[in-house]
Amino acid sequence: MKVSIITRHFITNYGSLCQSYALQRVIESMGYEVDIIDYIREDEDYRQITSTLVKKSDFWNKNFLTRFIYKLLQNPNYIIGGRAFEKYRLKYLNMTKLYSSFEELKKDPPEADIYCTGSDQVWGTIGNDRYDKAYFLEFAEGKKCISYAASFGKTKFDDEYITNLSRLVKKYSALLMREKSAVDILEKLKLDNVKQVLDPTLLLDKNEWLDLAEGEIKDKDYVLIYQLHRNKRMDEYAKEFAKKTGLKLIRVSPSLHHINRGGKFVYLPNLGEFLSYINNAKYIITDSFHGTAFAINFNKDFVDILPGETATRNQSILELTGLEDRILRDYGDFSFIDRHIDYDKVNDIIGRKRVESLDYLSQSLKN
Repeated sequence: MKVSIITRHFITNYGSLCQSYALQRVIESMGYEVDIIDYIREDEDYRQITSTLVKKSDFWNKNFLTRFIYKLLQNPNYIIGGRAFEKYRLKYLNMTKLYSSFEELKKDPPEADIYCTGSDQVWGTIGNDRYDKAYFLEFAEGKKCISYAASFGKTKFDDEYITNLSRLVKKYSALLMREKSAVDILEKLKLDNVKQVLDPTLLLDKNEWLDLAEGEIKDKDYVLIYQLHRNKRMDEYAKEFAKKTGLKLIRVSPSLHHINRGGKFVYLPNLGEFLSYINNAKYIITDSFHGTAFAINFNKDFVDILPGETATRNQSILELTGLEDRILRDYGDFSFIDRHIDYDKVNDIIGRKRVESLDYLSQSLKN
């Protein structure tokens, strides 16, 4: 039996790569042949992404000159990072041929017995579209369809989207969702095949991830910042946090623009090195969902800075594990330095939820 997964595998960040790898590996361990559908829309290709992003900025999209300057500044960053992650995907993922549009995918979909919408923000805004039919498996006519840890990325949608959603998810025999808020959205549509599951990265334990770790990290017991969103207050907080602990601040990022945000800058580490930096940190400061997930999985003391409108992703895993008190609510609060997490309780919760999630996934593939 073959399973084809469509997910956000190509984004230039470690969370996208890790969740794709984890789901592929877990389903393979259940005895299936697995591939990742290499679907990369032209407007999201790293060679074209600046043209997509500039349209979303009122400041940079004012005229030809501002658009030109934006692309001149941003293109090198996206191209260098994009090429690096292209190599990482080839190393870790079993991918189909490249599809650049929904039309290409619908015309010649990959052969599979089961199609799976994978994890991350697959059912929200994609590129310049409100949603993408490809991630709702609209190309998989007459085939078994499931989702695993799919996410909307946010909680508020207009009536038109909800009407479309009701139609789009009817084909799914199992709707396994990452956030409790996503479960709530679907249950309001009177669906009875909805369950909450762990993100794929949490289906693998720390030791399974460390099998991929590589590179000697000379620094030990540092404060690690893994940041996705522009936030000057977060930058200053991390510097002051490290100063108060007497530890070095290390910043890992696939984005060259983070070089001036504070801390020893580690640019574009490979996946093995990224995991090693997490493993050797004493504290982690992050606004990333997957940064939070890895901090929990590796049993690290961490501070979570919620990332605006997509905060529901972070909040969901923190509520599940009883770690809402790790959310930074005051930039003057450094009490996290001495408030250590009791991971016996957290590991028990994750362990039970891992078994439950694997069982839901296994049953959804069999039934």
